[in-house]
Amino acid sequence: MKVMVIVKATKNSEAGVMPSVELGAGVGKYNEARVKAGVMLAGDGLHPSVKGKRIQISAGKREVVDGPFSETKELVAGFWIWQVRSMDEAVAWARRCPEPMPGEDAELELRPIFEPEDFGAELTPELRAQEERLRSQLEHPNRA
Repeated sequence: MKVMVIVKATKNSEAGVMPSVELGAGVGKYNEARVKAGVMLAGDGLHPSVKGKRIQISAGKREVVDGPFSETKELVAGFWIWQVRSMDEAVAWARRCPEPMPGEDAELELRPIFEPEDFGAELTPELRAQEERLRSQLEHPNRA
């Protein structure tokens, strides 16, 4: 199963405070262990919401809203995508995470990513073929 690990934002991450060398080294070691274990598929940190935008969609209209966004507890500072055997395995890896925001309370949110089999009959053979074609193009962009 694939899991997205969402690193929630804090006041410091929203203020653009960069991680210390020690934290960077600790996270680098943590990432290396997950890469070696075949767990980590992707991961990145995100700029503060002041550099972001939201598109609000309502009744067919789209409105662009500039950051910053006020509710820090609802914001994302970074993410990882992991391939694990179970949610228990994901939790075990998450428990080993270095403290992402030293001096501040931090939160990691783990969410399973939908797999094709989760959609049942709604994923028609045509939609499945389209999905497989698009994934192949993403993995091999020069073959499109």
